[in-house]
Amino acid sequence: MATLLLIIIYIAFISLGIPDSLFGTAWPAINQEFGLPVSAAGYVTFIISGCTIISSLISAKVINKYGTGKVTAISVVMTAAALLGFSYSQSLAWFCLFAIPLGLGAGAVDSALNNYVALHYKSSHMNLLHCFYGIGVSISPYLMSLALSEQDNWRGGYYTVFVIQGVIALITLFSLPLWRIANQDKQEAKDEASKTVSIAYLFKLPSARAAWLMLIASCAIEYTAGIWGSTFLVYTKGLSVESAAKCLTLYYVGMATGRLLAGLAANKLTSWKLIQIGQCILVAAIVMLMLPLPTVVSAAALFLVGLGNAPIFPNLLHLTPRNFGKEISQSMMGTQMAASYVGIALMPPLFGLLGQSLGLNVFPYFLMLLFVVMILSMSRLMVMLKKQNLYDGRWFQ
Repeated sequence: MATLLLIIIYIAFISLGIPDSLFGTAWPAINQEFGLPVSAAGYVTFIISGCTIISSLISAKVINKYGTGKVTAISVVMTAAALLGFSYSQSLAWFCLFAIPLGLGAGAVDSALNNYVALHYKSSHMNLLHCFYGIGVSISPYLMSLALSEQDNWRGGYYTVFVIQGVIALITLFSLPLWRIANQDKQEAKDEASKTVSIAYLFKLPSARAAWLMLIASCAIEYTAGIWGSTFLVYTKGLSVESAAKCLTLYYVGMATGRLLAGLAANKLTSWKLIQIGQCILVAAIVMLMLPLPTVVSAAALFLVGLGNAPIFPNLLHLTPRNFGKEISQSMMGTQMAASYVGIALMPPLFGLLGQSLGLNVFPYFLMLLFVVMILSMSRLMVMLKKQNLYDGRWFQ
């Protein structure tokens, strides 16, 4: 039963990734059709992220009241409806409107499934869970690139992806009885009786603040690269919109590959070492983007950005019950999701403004700044965990 439920969770996490890469891939075509400035993408991404933050912050109470299964099913239905709305949007205002259910649905399912897997499954399962997210974000830009190759038909790309999301929504709805059976087996009532603590309480914990900063930086890198990577290639490397969209697919393939490899290695290596290996790859990739190298190298560098950043987010999330205790893990997980989307909400729009005023050549330097923030916050977190005997620096499990 636990294995079957895990498969459903994996499928649901594909649905979480599907919308995230679509907008950045389609934006060069959308802004040309609507005659919008490049930075206007920030309005949509900000609304999505803002709504995700709200739903993440209230997720602990909602999940403890209604259960992980119901929250997951309703959230996927909301995101499917939003994608359908995007496919019929005639202006930026409609995109902003449908961004609301997309963000609310994403935050709830993200918090619910991440905490459930962190509590009930191994580190390898958490990495594979986010690998399936990587599958979702890899499929959708490829489908969008096919649609764009047919007379810039980005609406058809959104509609095709809506159909996939709709099928996943039906799967999550039909799997609700499975959640009830599995919850009885796992005695999830213990989890639902877990302590719900306030944001103010968690904010007083230096380790919580350090974890939030680390997640802000990692997710800011992920989404800035995903949203602006295609535009960077178009405006600085001279690629066509279609070719840049296909190159961006490599970025998401790198993310999926990185999480797959991390999942396979998680039975041997500790979560902290997987994070550190990923950071080494990430900084090398950013340096490659900084150098005046051929376009093919820049495309490969985007792949490595995805590959290196891939294990950081899921492994830090999996450490949540260990770092902060199972009793408050759902509350902490919700704030971590909210912190992640603070980075997602603020950093891509900020880069859009910087790119418009200073030029898109600042793209790799912006990523490097975020990387430095990640390293400094991780160092602080590790120092505090060592004081509590929660980090021993082991390489192997």
